[in-house]
Amino acid sequence: MRVFCLAFAILFLSGCSTASSHLKSVKSDESDRITVGKVQREIRVGMSSAQVVEALGSPNVVSTDENRREVWVYDKVATDVSYSNSDGGVWLLIGSVGGSSGAVSKSQRTLTIIVKFDDEKKVRDFAYHSSSF
Repeated sequence: MRVFCLAFAILFLSGCSTASSHLKSVKSDESDRITVGKVQREIRVGMSSAQVVEALGSPNVVSTDENRREVWVYDKVATDVSYSNSDGGVWLLIGSVGGSSGAVSKSQRTLTIIVKFDDEKKVRDFAYHSSSF
């Protein structure tokens, strides 16, 4: 009888997961994510292009300015969508009693980073712009 009660409790509670716990299970490792904080902490005037790649990864766009010096652009857009679904009620041997409800939340973030290099391929200037909506 104890085994039956324990199995019933596990099955009943397994449907009580929150949206945040689901989000944690599907989100990728954020340690390599580019953020404003990462740019502020790691990018410095005088860095080599190899150091910039190590800190931020490869740029989306590589171009040159009017003096033929390299300009790198990192343009990132992220969309976060969270779903929450709640099924309430009690399962009985003959059926279920209860209801369900749900919600969706969607937000977007953009981050644009511009890194300008000098003739020796060292960072001479950088700028960034972030938005969230």
